[in-house]
Amino acid sequence: MRKRMTAAAVGLLMTGATVVATGSANSHGYTENPISRQKLCANGTVQNCGAIQYEPQSAEGPKGFPSSGPADGTICSGGNGRFSQLDDPRGGAWPATRVNSGSYTFSWRFTAPHRTSDFKYFITKPGWNPNSKITRSALESQPFLTVNYGGQQPPFSLSHSGTLPSRSGKHVIVAVWSVYDTPNAFYACSDVQF
Repeated sequence: MRKRMTAAAVGLLMTGATVVATGSANSHGYTENPISRQKLCANGTVQNCGAIQYEPQSAEGPKGFPSSGPADGTICSGGNGRFSQLDDPRGGAWPATRVNSGSYTFSWRFTAPHRTSDFKYFITKPGWNPNSKITRSALESQPFLTVNYGGQQPPFSLSHSGTLPSRSGKHVIVAVWSVYDTPNAFYACSDVQF
């Protein structure tokens, strides 16, 4: 009887560990600096965000941006309709991180780091309309920063430095983390004020 109960307890523990491990594999990452829209929703700074407030790490969509990937107007959510609140410009009222052109340190938080191809950062063009959704035509066609990661797996938090282009006023930075061994990438939009 004792052996059966021990075997049952071990079986239950193994099943629980599998569920926990599988659950964490469904979560991924987001930018903390500059703070992303999903992080602003998760920390309660922005209200009425829907499901993304509970899983800020999950704005995942097809990789290959900008030639492929999420459709225009759905870039901030990664094309994931569950997180469409991230695509809403909110009348230009998303809180913005104050930045200056020049050297800047970008930071990511990962809940399940994956082998990584690269990180790319795009920025809105001068004169873009903060009241409209993010589209490819609103962004510079080339990233202002690309960090190649060569298939390595990042740690749970990662920072890298780059140079913010010359801008003034409010802009959006679109950060794209391309996973090495899946067809997906993670998208994070950060509102910034130069």
